[in-house]
Amino acid sequence: MAGPDHDQDAMQSLMKAAEAASGAQGYPPVERWNPAYCGEMDLVIRRDGSWQHEGTRIGRERMVRLFARILRKDADGETYLVTPVEKIRIKVEAAPFLAVAVERSGEGRGQTLAFRTNMDDAVIAGPDHPVRVAAGPDGAPDPYVLIRGRLEALITRAAFYDLAAMAVPGEDRDGQAVMGVWSQGVFFPLGPAA
Repeated sequence: MAGPDHDQDAMQSLMKAAEAASGAQGYPPVERWNPAYCGEMDLVIRRDGSWQHEGTRIGRERMVRLFARILRKDADGETYLVTPVEKIRIKVEAAPFLAVAVERSGEGRGQTLAFRTNMDDAVIAGPDHPVRVAAGPDGAPDPYVLIRGRLEALITRAAFYDLAAMAVPGEDRDGQAVMGVWSQGVFFPLGPAA
């Protein structure tokens, strides 16, 4: 594990890289960058969406938003802050983002569900942005929506309640009766049928 001086140097270097990338339209091409692994930083994205560096909450929203632009989750399941020249592993408790709102357009199989994150990303659930539900640490459902790359947003309780209110009967991949939602012609199971 890297020491505090390394973490501060890495934080400053990453901040400069994120600021440089922020001028670009869209997101920087972190999926195409293949920098050397530089170790890990004591940076944790908590389950509630807060970011903590060395145990202290990062209160500067601009810094968090800049770092969120250079996040990447690799095939190894780990999340990294990535620039063209460095790759630093961080910890994520649930997901790097929170889906804080969901809006429906249309009805039935033809409807679309648009999610907005705490970083103001917006995606429409469908083949490229699937919704999934896993068991959380307390056994309660943890719903997620894919945002970009392998990065997901944990759907907040309020947004999940809105989603559950839209649920209709259907079947999961195993043919079991479930409740779920449609978006862009894809059925996403949310839980067992009542």
